[in-house]
Amino acid sequence: MIRVPEVRVINDEGQQLGIMSSDAARDIAQRVGLDLVEISPSAQPPVCKIMDYGRYKYEAKKKAANQKRSQHHAQVKEIKVRPRIAENDLDFKVRNAKRFLIEGDKVKWTVIFRGREMLHTGLGRELLTRITQSLAELSTVEGNAIMEGRMLHLTVAPNRAGIERWQKENARQAEELEQEGETPDAGVDEDEEDDGGDAAAPER
Repeated sequence: MIRVPEVRVINDEGQQLGIMSSDAARDIAQRVGLDLVEISPSAQPPVCKIMDYGRYKYEAKKKAANQKRSQHHAQVKEIKVRPRIAENDLDFKVRNAKRFLIEGDKVKWTVIFRGREMLHTGLGRELLTRITQSLAELSTVEGNAIMEGRMLHLTVAPNRAGIERWQKENARQAEELEQEGETPDAGVDEDEEDDGGDAAAPER
C-alpha cells in the first residue's frame, strides 16, 4: 500500500533509521517479523514506522473505548427552592450546585411559589440574583429568568476558566494549610446529596 519510492523510517524501538527506499524498509520490517506502517504521509519524504500493526490497531481501539467511557455527558441538574428558603438550606443547595458545575453539568434553578407568594414574585428574582452572585466565579447565566405558571426558572452553565482558577486557588490554600499543620475545609462536600437526585424536593 506504500507506493512512494522513498520513506523516512523509524524502527520499533523509536530509533531513526534514516531515509531509504520503500522496498528496503519493507525488507527490514519483514526480517523482524513486523509491519511497515505509514504514520506521517504528508511529510517529505513520508514517515513510516516498523511495528506490529495488528497490536497497534487493538491498542488504539482500546484507548478510544476508554476515552469514551471516561467522557462526562453534561446534564441539566434542577434544584428547586422556595422564595423564603432558610439560609442554611440555601447554602446547602448552593454547595451542591457548585459540585454539579465543577462536574461539567448545567444547573437549572427553579423557584416555586405557593398561594399568596405569587403576589411577591420579586422575592424569587432577588433570590436568583443572590444565587448567581454566589456562583459567579464558577458559572455563566444563560438568558433571563423565565416565569412559567407558579415557577421561576433560571439556568447557569459551567465557566471552565473560572472553575480552573477556583480549583487552583483551593489547591493553593489547601497546600498552605497543610504546611501549617491544619486540615483544609473542603469547598464542596462530596458526601452531601441534594434531595431527589437531579431534582431537589421543594422546602415545606
